[in-house]
Amino acid sequence: MAMWNIQFNNAARVGLSGMLALAMAGCGGDSSSVTDTSIILPVTSTPTPSPTPSPTPTPTGTQESLDPANFIAAGLATTITTEACTLSGGTYTTCYRITTVGAPSDHGVGTFCPRNINDGGAGMWFESGTAYDLTGAFIRNLATFYNNSNWKLYDDATGDIFVTDTQAAFEGAARPNVAAQYQNHCVEGKMSYVGGGISRTYLIPVNPVPLASSTGSIGTSGVGIALNGITFDPPAPVAAIKAAYTIAAFDDCGGHINPVEGYHYHAATGCSTSVASSDGHSARIGYALDGYAMYALVDAAGAEPTGLDNCRGHSDDVRGYHYHVAGAGENMFIGCFAGEQGSVS
Repeated sequence: MAMWNIQFNNAARVGLSGMLALAMAGCGGDSSSVTDTSIILPVTSTPTPSPTPSPTPTPTGTQESLDPANFIAAGLATTITTEACTLSGGTYTTCYRITTVGAPSDHGVGTFCPRNINDGGAGMWFESGTAYDLTGAFIRNLATFYNNSNWKLYDDATGDIFVTDTQAAFEGAARPNVAAQYQNHCVEGKMSYVGGGISRTYLIPVNPVPLASSTGSIGTSGVGIALNGITFDPPAPVAAIKAAYTIAAFDDCGGHINPVEGYHYHAATGCSTSVASSDGHSARIGYALDGYAMYALVDAAGAEPTGLDNCRGHSDDVRGYHYHVAGAGENMFIGCFAGEQGSVS
């Protein structure tokens, strides 16, 4: 999830999750005086019942929905349950409540930044649709790569790269206005800086509710959730990061850490748990906030899907509507939501 713009917009994120209000009102009794005291009837009140979630429209044809059995138990803080919820389009329905532990149980976290300009690859960096191996040589050549002499992330005398290797340095760099002393750094965090992982709670519709037209933006909150419980985040704000001449390094799994949301993904590289398709279709890797499944980019034969819409989705006779995530260098998963979204907080 973006290290800069998202972590400091938590009020907006929490606002999205607050869409779960249940309208309950009690009807009070009549307290007017009774003139004939010989006949005083008890005053009763009839409480207004809680609204019942509207049934989700039954899709025509096949449409798969979220399957809780797909998730790794080790990534969950509690058992997945269901509850009433209000989606982004106003539909009152039933959602799965998924609370995670915030740490991947199926792969390690890091490495991120090389330590010297002579080092081999550590993590990765996205630029203009390409994922680059974050080597010492890449750091050394940043001024040429960006055609700007201000890019200087290492010491001339030693070749050592300036890395945020303390919690204070990490927190000073992973914010919108990077502190001056942490500009020109390779920014990385450690899971110990965020207590080993930050728990998050998702409300995702049991059955997707299609939108009349797809939304043009996926906003600044989560896009969806991987089967290991890690958030699929919106695009990292690369332009803002580069404005401070910093590299907010991703590990080879396409994830990195920020102080508010912990570890999260900006790319799908095949690290996280997936569920193979029996027909050779791409593997399922998670679910979007609107309840539609998210699948890997390529199928069992290595071919990319065709006929995707602007949200990176399409339909087939087995799965119904579903998404295919973008390539790692694209700094995105899907382009928009095709259904009404739940929330993440």
